[in-house]
Amino acid sequence: MTSGANMRSLLPAVAEQLFRDIQRTYKETCQIPDDLLLALKFVFGPCALQALDLVDQCSVSCLSSPSGRKAFQVMGGSGRLYTCFVSCHYCPCPAFTYTVLRRNEGLLCKHILAAYLCQAMGVTQQESVSDQQMSVLLSGTASS
Repeated sequence: MTSGANMRSLLPAVAEQLFRDIQRTYKETCQIPDDLLLALKFVFGPCALQALDLVDQCSVSCLSSPSGRKAFQVMGGSGRLYTCFVSCHYCPCPAFTYTVLRRNEGLLCKHILAAYLCQAMGVTQQESVSDQQMSVLLSGTASS
């Protein structure tokens, strides 16, 4: 039997495979089959359904700059815009701080998960920004 510490180290690989499976099947059928929806719920818990809701609402935009930097903006259920960085698994939302960072009870918040799902499904809204605009986003001085 695998210990809890070993299981946690396997989850990122499991999550990556899950996103690949979603990408493959969504590309072919334009839907996520029930078995993958159940796997999402198992791996990510309650935030999986919330993330899928954000995807359905087209709440995710990928911002890219000429220098190649990327950030995701996700409109939360409360109407607040969150700038997320999937490259370092960071979101400024309270749920990420509390659940992921402080309590270590989840891998991601619903905003980052929605960004990953949109990428896997190929439904991310693309937006180009200048390097200066991206620098402002990265420095955290952009108005919300």
